[in-house]
This record gives sequence, C-alpha cells and structure tokens, in this order.
Amino acid sequence: MTARSATPARIAVLVSGSGSNLQALLDRIAHEPGFGGEVVVVGADRDDALGLTRAREAGIPTVVQRLRDHPDREAWEQALRHDVAEQRPDVVVLAGFMKILSATFLDGWPGRVINTHPSLLPAFRGAHAVREALEHGVKLTGSTVHLVDELVDHGPIIAQRAVEVRPDDDEERLHERIKTVEHDLFPTCVGLLCRGQLRVDGRTVTVLPAPEPSAAPPLTDQE
Repeated sequence: MTARSATPARIAVLVSGSGSNLQALLDRIAHEPGFGGEVVVVGADRDDALGLTRAREAGIPTVVQRLRDHPDREAWEQALRHDVAEQRPDVVVLAGFMKILSATFLDGWPGRVINTHPSLLPAFRGAHAVREALEHGVKLTGSTVHLVDELVDHGPIIAQRAVEVRPDDDEERLHERIKTVEHDLFPTCVGLLCRGQLRVDGRTVTVLPAPEPSAAPPLTDQE
C-alpha cells in the first residue's frame, strides 16, 4: 500500500439526479473536523441534475458529459474521465450516478471508487432495488456502501445497515427511509476511504483504527 499526503483527499462526486447524497457528504465535511477529504469537482451525465445546482451553490466546479453528445459510450466515458481527472481527485464517489462505468474508467482510481446502493447486497442489484425488495416480500432491506468494480453493484462491501420493510410501505415510502440511513452511512464510509482506514483483502473490507491526531492520515491504494 502507498501512503499519500497528509493534506485532505481530493474527492470527485458523480451524480445523475437530486444529489441528496452529495449534500449529505458536503454537510458532513463541513461539520466534522478531520473528515480527511474535500470535494473538488462534481460531474453529471445530465445537465438538469439538481446535484449540479447544489455543487454550484457550494462553489464547487462542475462538469457535464451527456451520453447523447458522443458517438458511443466509450467516447462518452473517455470525456467524463478526462474532465474528472483534470481536478486530480484521489477518490471518486458515485452518489446516485445512474451510468455503469467500465474498467477503463475505474483503473484511473483503483480501489478508490465508492458507491451506495439501496439494498442489502448481494440482494437486489441494479436500478430497481427498492421495487424488487417489495415485490419479493422481504422483511428487511437497507443500504450498502461498497467499492466499485466493473460489475453492477458487485464490489467489496464496506458497510451495510438494515431497514425494516413495513406492511404499508410503497416504493416511495421505503426508499425515503433507506435514504435517511444512507445519508449517514455513506459519508461515514467516504471518510474512512479518504483517511486510509480501509484494508481490502479479496472481497473482505476491514476498517482500520483511526490514525493518531499527530500522524499523517494516509490514503492507501490496493496493491
């Protein structure tokens, strides 16, 4: 593993919609001394994503790459990666980003791309996790934060938190309760990654003790 600078990790956040997880992250960074990271760019695949407005109001640079503006998905992804890489991020955060990223993109930040998903993975992967949990009749679902690999909702799991499915739940009500959990769990895991407190062995993620206040908080790559 490679130690990095004691300065805060540079975070790029990718969004497609309202950016509520982005806002939760920004709020946590603002109120938690020693969080270990700062958001330096917010990217989106839609120019009407509310998350872009949140970023601009916070004074954070934004970039937009729409898939339809490119001849194919590969060209779109290359353009997005170029825009993100210009801000030299150490960590890439997928906060409601609804596009699948290939290994070509992920290889730019090995072991340092993080995502949140509204189910207890490996159950209910994909874009309709809340609906499918209700259809399946499960009694518990929840939120999972994981590192990203080239498969959908598949990478090593950092943390999970359960949410009860109530008899009167519909998709909207259940999703809102999952988001409440997510807005706490997700920034917590991003902070752990920024401070170098995650060790990955295969599919097992171990949370390491916090560094001493006098020590430089290393950001570590997977070997």
